[in-house]
Amino acid sequence: MRDRPVRLAVVGLGMASKPHLEALMELTGTVDVSGVYNRTAQKAQHVAATLGCRTFESVAEIAADPDTDGVILITTPDQRQELVNILAEAGKHILIEKPLERTVRAASKIVETCEANNVRLGVVFQHRFRAGARRLTELVATGALGELSLVRADIPWWRDQAYYDAPGRGTYARDGGGVLISQAIHVLDLLLSLAGPVEKVRALCATTKAHKMEAEDFATAGIVFSNGALGSVIATTATYPGEAERIVIDGTLATAKLEAGHLRVMWRDGRTEEQGELSGTGGGADPMAFPCDWHRDLIADFADAIANARQPLVTGREALKVHEFIEALVSASREGMEISLA
Repeated sequence: MRDRPVRLAVVGLGMASKPHLEALMELTGTVDVSGVYNRTAQKAQHVAATLGCRTFESVAEIAADPDTDGVILITTPDQRQELVNILAEAGKHILIEKPLERTVRAASKIVETCEANNVRLGVVFQHRFRAGARRLTELVATGALGELSLVRADIPWWRDQAYYDAPGRGTYARDGGGVLISQAIHVLDLLLSLAGPVEKVRALCATTKAHKMEAEDFATAGIVFSNGALGSVIATTATYPGEAERIVIDGTLATAKLEAGHLRVMWRDGRTEEQGELSGTGGGADPMAFPCDWHRDLIADFADAIANARQPLVTGREALKVHEFIEALVSASREGMEISLA
């Protein structure tokens, strides 16, 4: 049994670090911050003062620190592999922001690096930790909804042009793509965890008149799941002012609608069930307009995985499924043909 809290370092203090830092403050005593590292020293010093921890001068210094059990890695996707190599070889467990990397091949290399060094690799797919999502996962897993017949995901989000004017954002070189890998990936991961593997897809990915950017800000797809269910996806960052994402699952016994964290189940016998509360989603102009609760529970799960030598809820290998799905959607659109994932 451990005689101290799990100690995590934080690498990268950009926009995406906000809910992580808030969550870590709520977890003090269970999860302690060993220190922070950021390329901009002034930002690191400010955050360290707020958290009451040290600043590291480099990732190599974190790797050499005997008091650091793991690292929350919040860099852009193009910076991941080298940092993972340093940390994994030092035996540091890694919780990595989505996406793992820019391509399936690169993401697979990160997973293999962590597995070869026997370190835990968790991925930040916090939507799985919302109360409504957990209940829906239970209903699907137990067969309570009956056989799944239709599965729909709608992600009508908004980002203004200023968001994409930031250097590298929405490019293949830094981010690996647009709305699919940077925003919709959260909902798509949850979708796959609920409906299971995908057999084949057809898709259209494009850039609308709303944005000037390299990658897609709109994607739509038709899906055939391995269990025989049919599905559809619409994902965009061109819907002003942005609406809540939703997943709708039609089963033979009930229809379940998960929207903005709130689950409503409409049973064929006339009953209804509700779980979870409506919450911010980050679907509007402010990408971080959502509570830190989901990150808190995800980080707590990762820390418990370290403490008890188990795998976190969302492992790197599990995350490869949504990477493969996204790559299939992009390929199906580019080639104008159906892509098989079976």
